[in-house]
Amino acid sequence: MKKTTQRLTLVVTLASLFFINTNLYASEMDDRIEASAKQSYVFKVYLTSDDIKIQSTEGVVTLSGTVSEDSHKLLAGETLASLPGVKSFDNQLQVKSEMPALSPDAWLGIRVKSTLMFYRSLSATEIEVFAKEGVVTLRGKATSKAQKDLATEYTQDIDGVKDVKNEMVVAATPNKPGNQSMGEKMDTLGDTIDDASITALVKTTLLYHRSTSALKTIVETKDGVVTLAGQAGNLAEKDLTTKFVTDVHGVKRVINNMTVEVAKPKVN
Repeated sequence: MKKTTQRLTLVVTLASLFFINTNLYASEMDDRIEASAKQSYVFKVYLTSDDIKIQSTEGVVTLSGTVSEDSHKLLAGETLASLPGVKSFDNQLQVKSEMPALSPDAWLGIRVKSTLMFYRSLSATEIEVFAKEGVVTLRGKATSKAQKDLATEYTQDIDGVKDVKNEMVVAATPNKPGNQSMGEKMDTLGDTIDDASITALVKTTLLYHRSTSALKTIVETKDGVVTLAGQAGNLAEKDLTTKFVTDVHGVKRVINNMTVEVAKPKVN
């Protein structure tokens, strides 16, 4: 009887230690998730003016609070979803109440400006964006004609844009070989861009471009190397996806494993 009691006591003790250790591990993991999100590149660069609260319970994350625009809600959610330890998340972020009153053109201008900010080849902080009836006008400075043309190309493919008028002025002194654009400098400043932020930027970029928005693309990032999987409608879509992703902040290399959909022969 005494031995049986001792065995039961040992079992209870071991079970208690197991649950205590499990709870401690879960608590540490939740703290790590919340801290990693707040220290991520996306949160420190793009979401600094937003009021975002992060609550993680055993890897289940809830986002609450307010953001200034829809793209910020998407970026926050995609960043959290890509962090290690996150099992699922509930994005309850609300766009500030005054924002929905904006006109469709104002929303389009915000979307274009936000998307151009994702690219290292552009000095997006120096680009002014105006939209009227779907026609987007770009003004400001470009370091070269190539950069100006790239701004036109990227803007033209953003969902909702009907036409682009690029009135940007090319700098009188061309950018010397080896000199970095503002976007490239952003990549070298401060901490290395974390993988979760890169994944979020890539997913948002592909969603906002009409040529890639409908593609079911799987994005994984490790040490700045982005691997793409999924299906493209044709080779041009696959190549364009690689081009967009390669220019996103923090991306060191792109491995595009997307398959190209084979057209089925027509049956007469």
